[in-house]
Amino acid sequence: MTARQSFLFGIILAVYFAAGVLFAVLTPPWQAPDEPAHFNYVRYLSLHTGFPELVTGCYDQNYLAQLTSEKFPPDLPVDTICYEYHQPPLYYLQATPIFAVSSGSLLVMRLFSVMLGAGVVVLAFVIARTVFPGQPAVAFGAMAFVAFVPMHVAMLSSVNNDALAELILATILLLLLRRLMHNLESARHNVVLGIVLGLGLLAKTTVYIAVPLTAATLLLATFTARRHPETNPWPALVKHGVVIFGIALLIGLPWYVRNAGVYGNFDILGLGRHNEVVVGQLRTADYLAQVGWQPYLLEAGRTTFHSFWGQFGWMAVPMDRRTYRLLEVLVVAAGVGLGIYLAGQWKKTAPGPRLSGRQWQALVLLALAVGFMLLAYGWYNLSFKQLQGRYLFPGLIPVGIFVSLGLRQILSPQVGWWLVGGLAAALALIAAESLRQGGLDKWAVLILGAFLAAALARQFLPRYSAILTGGLFAACFIGLALLALASPFWFIQPYL
Repeated sequence: MTARQSFLFGIILAVYFAAGVLFAVLTPPWQAPDEPAHFNYVRYLSLHTGFPELVTGCYDQNYLAQLTSEKFPPDLPVDTICYEYHQPPLYYLQATPIFAVSSGSLLVMRLFSVMLGAGVVVLAFVIARTVFPGQPAVAFGAMAFVAFVPMHVAMLSSVNNDALAELILATILLLLLRRLMHNLESARHNVVLGIVLGLGLLAKTTVYIAVPLTAATLLLATFTARRHPETNPWPALVKHGVVIFGIALLIGLPWYVRNAGVYGNFDILGLGRHNEVVVGQLRTADYLAQVGWQPYLLEAGRTTFHSFWGQFGWMAVPMDRRTYRLLEVLVVAAGVGLGIYLAGQWKKTAPGPRLSGRQWQALVLLALAVGFMLLAYGWYNLSFKQLQGRYLFPGLIPVGIFVSLGLRQILSPQVGWWLVGGLAAALALIAAESLRQGGLDKWAVLILGAFLAAALARQFLPRYSAILTGGLFAACFIGLALLALASPFWFIQPYL
């Protein structure tokens, strides 16, 4: 990296740390999803020599409802909340020394999560740079997106196993992408990939999407490698698969054997026991019987979107409608831009560098990561009504890369007048909607108006095109950063 790029990298990381510390300090105790249950897992390991067992009584729906409704008052203990006892042990083993050294300080435990999250932010940059080595803007955009989605920062600043799971999954994704981009098929790479994949099996079940991702990568890499046309690729594919998955299984096997013995019925993940224990948690089938499919799907889309960006506490504190409006514009702009970018690359009509075959494969792998995460989210919601966008965060790095590509394209001079028209339409729609609801949304109108003015200025002042284009792109992520920094003050402190 150049000195300027290193400075920008440091700024993004520093702002992430600032936002993470603000969330960790200003979020009241236990006002992060499932935090007491994760904390109690660590406490159990600090007091006992073995692993805990998930049993009836670890989940009390009525008591949880009382705790959340009364905002976890000090006179109501959280010691009996233990419904995360079935989780794989890696995060909790790592956190136990932190717990011991800090005498069980909740803040120190939260800051440990912030440190793990910093690794996710850094890997977002490295992954994007691996796929697009000559396009630093894409890498910085992806890094900033991962660093500044407010709900993501909130989760990376609480006691849970998400940060470690995301860190391991990001490491696996980096190894897979390097395998595709640089044709890495060495024994050393196989061993390293197998070890990290095995650690992922012991981190969280959300990392398990890495198993089909690894299989897809092996297929892509094996059948596109430069070999003699008469060479049979299957022996090499089988060899790589046996080594990688064999090592991973050996690492995860002791935990699976333990669970099978404790929970019975070959319940190697403890999920069967979990479903038996969480009595009272709303089931999707029951909710559908009450409201029907159409209201459910509308609610699912709205709640998932809101909670992806920011719905704090135990889903009790959404952000204001104005903020969601602006985020909707951001998502639509990025989506349209990504479509234009991919269509131009496919038809070979887009200006600038063409995607190589390996880059196309990398984009397919990134899309698969998002797709598998969406499938896992949908599968979970087939059983329980858990419309929480935070469950999509394991796929946040690929999403960040796609958002960065889309915004760079939609903000480019090549679609300048289309951008002006789109911003004008969005501005008119938001103004009209807010007026119908009783008053003009001044901040949303002001922010979109500023973007529209900059887009118009670029069309009439071509000599400043590069500066204005870079400014528009940077402004999207600066806005996210400011939202992440402000969220603890705007939403968490007043309501929790």
